[in-house]
Parts: sequence; C-alpha cells; structure tokens
Amino acid sequence: MNQETFTQLDGIIFDVDGTLWDSTEQVAQVWNRAVRENTDLDIQVGADDLRRLFGKTMAEIASELFPSSSAENQKQIMDSCYSYENEYLETHPGELYEGVVDTFHALSKKFKLYIVSNCQCGYIELFLRSTGLEDCVADHLCFGETSVSKGRTIRLLMERNHLEHVVYVGDTQGDADACKEADVPFILAEYGFGEVPDARQRIRSISELCQMLGA
Repeated sequence: MNQETFTQLDGIIFDVDGTLWDSTEQVAQVWNRAVRENTDLDIQVGADDLRRLFGKTMAEIASELFPSSSAENQKQIMDSCYSYENEYLETHPGELYEGVVDTFHALSKKFKLYIVSNCQCGYIELFLRSTGLEDCVADHLCFGETSVSKGRTIRLLMERNHLEHVVYVGDTQGDADACKEADVPFILAEYGFGEVPDARQRIRSISELCQMLGA
C-alpha cells in the first residue's frame, strides 16, 4: 500500500475497542454486576478476559463466557450485560487513547471517517457522545444491527455509503481476517488488544495515521 493508494481513499473505517479506547475495566465491573443480579452463575469476568474477547461477535463472546448455558440463556445474559453496560458507560466512559480526538479532527478534513464494530446497538453512539466526535464520523454500523460477520458488516457499510476505496484500522487478528473477507486493506493498531504477525501496515499510535495517510 503506497501513498498514491492513500490519495484515492474515499473512506477510513475504524474499530472501537482497542483501537480508539479501552473500556474493559468499566465493562468487566458492570458485567459482573449484571451476571450477579440476573443469574445464579458463579462467574467473574476480568478486564484481561475482555481484552482477549473484544473483537469477536456478541454470540461468540457469550459462548466463551457462559459455555454451560443454552444459546437462549446466553443471549438473555448478554442482553442484561449490554443494557447495564450502555447505562454505566454514559457516566463512566472508557479510556480514550492519546491522540484520538486530534487525529479524527485532522483526518476528517480530508477523508470521510466511519466506524464498524462487533458491538451491540447504542455502543458506537455512546462512544461518539462521550468523546464529542459525532461531527467527525459520517456513518457507523455494528453487529447488533447486522448480525453478520465483521467482514460482511464492512461491506454493508461500504455499499450504503457508495465507498470503493477504503482502509480499515483495527487491533486484532479478527479485524485482519474481516478485512480479508471484505477485500479491503488493513492497518494494525499495535497498541491495542491483539497481535497480527502478518500485518503489513502498522501504527504504534493513532497519530501516526496523519503522516501515513497524508492528512
């Protein structure tokens, strides 16, 4: 991927967790309360557990955290967790990575910015409200809306916005795999939750995107 390719971009798509902020400490705390108040399960979820799981689909996370429960019960538990989470994060937002706000403002002057995440409905909107970045993001889409793979969700967002040349910025092998499925270039946020040994394009901080993309 060269500089000439970047000048042809009509959109940059971002992941959220591990790429733009880290909400795992807050989410672990509130998910444990949701499980304690709505189930008889003796399970403790830690922030490290979530860093390992975030990026997977909601159904995959439920299956790993609550393997002894039926699929129906897993969904009910996760619905409670996500309801508690959305309410809690309104007043206890995640930790924004250094440089995100300035980078979004700089990039949005040259490119249309988008977000695709495997999260629940309302999570991206909450992130944008808490960071004040609503005006920088042209559109977003999540698993809670599509119920399909992240690669397919990326393509759906591209189709909806008539995008042809995009790049996706994420932090996990799942993000890299989704980009292969969607046939779009991938930039690895090395500071995030995962490792992608084969990633060809990498950033050590989000502010490096400005120089990489010529913004």
